[in-house]
Amino acid sequence: MENVQRIKCGNGNCYIVSNGENAVLVDTCREKYRDRILNACKPYNIRLLILTHGHLDHVQNAAFLAKELNVPIAMSKADLELIDNNIAQSLEAESFMGKIVLAVSIKSLSTEKFTKFTPTVFLNEGDTLEPYGINAKVLAVPGHTDGSIALDVGGKFLIVGDALMNMFYPTVSMLYHDKEVMLKSAERIGDLGERAIYFGHGKPLSNRAWVKK
Repeated sequence: MENVQRIKCGNGNCYIVSNGENAVLVDTCREKYRDRILNACKPYNIRLLILTHGHLDHVQNAAFLAKELNVPIAMSKADLELIDNNIAQSLEAESFMGKIVLAVSIKSLSTEKFTKFTPTVFLNEGDTLEPYGINAKVLAVPGHTDGSIALDVGGKFLIVGDALMNMFYPTVSMLYHDKEVMLKSAERIGDLGERAIYFGHGKPLSNRAWVKK
């Protein structure tokens, strides 16, 4: 049976999804948390590093951790351009808090650096993690970025990256590259029914209807 371990890194999260010794690491947070994440991984046989999307606060430790853990990096091909230019996909926000987060995020994405890396596994809608010993399925949840993905773990847990957020309150993504697509992804997540939702930012919560119909 799969377990999800949250590694809290400031206002961000990454996760270890495990089944016995076999495990995958989801997202990598910021550089100053690299030792915390690496130490959390040591009890496990980490077999894959998965990135829910290409933004700096999720990928800054990808090159370091992939090397230390000797694992491949996996992500959606639709976010590859963000490795070379983290603002290649424009972002917008509507809410008051979203605009504050947007201003801070654009500055960070524009100025902070990370070691470039080359993903060797490209994840698509419906792919499973069975080759890595984990019962989980990939869901495409674009909108925050073109290549945003989620992991449906055993039909019980859903790791959503920034497709949803719980920074200040639970909501659809405060920042988005494509609002209409983002809302469709959020609606899809809500329609999955009972799941524990694990956010890229904030504490886990039970799934709910994220978009009013």
